Amino acid sequence: MTITIRDLAKATGLSLGTISRALKNQSGLSEVTRSYVFEMARELGYDFGKLKQTRMRRIAFLLHRQHNTLCSSPFFSPVLHGAEEACRREGIALSFVALGPAEPVMDQIRVHQPDAILCAGFFEPELLMALRDTGKPMVLVDMRLPGFTSVNPDNRLGGYLATRHLIQTGRKRIAMLAGPPAHYSIQERIHGFRKALFDAKMLANPELEIAIPHHANEDQSVKKAMLSLLAMTQRPDAVFCYNDSTALTAMHTCLEAGLKIPHDIAIVGFDDISAAAKFIPPLTTIQVDKEGLGAEGIALLCRRHDEEAIEKTLSVQLLVRESSTDD
Repeated sequence: MTITIRDLAKATGLSLGTISRALKNQSGLSEVTRSYVFEMARELGYDFGKLKQTRMRRIAFLLHRQHNTLCSSPFFSPVLHGAEEACRREGIALSFVALGPAEPVMDQIRVHQPDAILCAGFFEPELLMALRDTGKPMVLVDMRLPGFTSVNPDNRLGGYLATRHLIQTGRKRIAMLAGPPAHYSIQERIHGFRKALFDAKMLANPELEIAIPHHANEDQSVKKAMLSLLAMTQRPDAVFCYNDSTALTAMHTCLEAGLKIPHDIAIVGFDDISAAAKFIPPLTTIQVDKEGLGAEGIALLCRRHDEEAIEKTLSVQLLVRESSTDD
């Protein structure tokens, strides 16, 4: 049996006009009403493919407040720039919103009135579920959650390439400075790190893996973690850092301790932010097409015409510089 908007109106007790506006994401409704209509539509098996696709005019670029920092901006600013360029080509207005789980998220969405949402970086699953209940098309960038359309760099391969490079240069005690393991991208980079050690038949020592929490004094946390590694009886001869900002702070710490890079300790980062090539010595890193992530996120929003989740992965590559090899 085909479910119509009349069936939805009868089931919800709402008018045909209200049902239609909710399904088309038009203004004039509360988010509670809109979410209720979408919930009932899914429960009754309404075919969303029947909805006439309207031209997308406004997209909200959402960034979690934990990423809206000096440490994170070298990565997410190019992502935003890629999204802006793609929107400009399509004649779409893009608005930027930084928010956290304790803030009135739906109020923020209502103010910007977007036709679709682009979420960049980590967000709590509960927050993403609430955003999806608005019924607006949504794409995750640098984040993955089952049932959501997303685009990510090949984080696992990047972690593998970085670690394999250190192994191939003769390093024996390779540490990793990671971030919060709740983040999908960090989980994948850790997996790649461990897989490279496993393939080389090297023991993964948990004492050589340190997770850096996200907070205001992140640089101090990285420095503390790096000093703890250097204080070990058998200190590491190489460190893979989950991003370039962490790697640059780790290098500062090593140089201040009187170590020579890469002679005493090799360091590899991830993301290839602009500062990576300018540091002395220049940082070996995994290059990520950050602008491409933003542009692809917009492309996925523009061409989506169904409820099926799509997961896209962009390629990465190792950029070898002086921080990891004397050659």
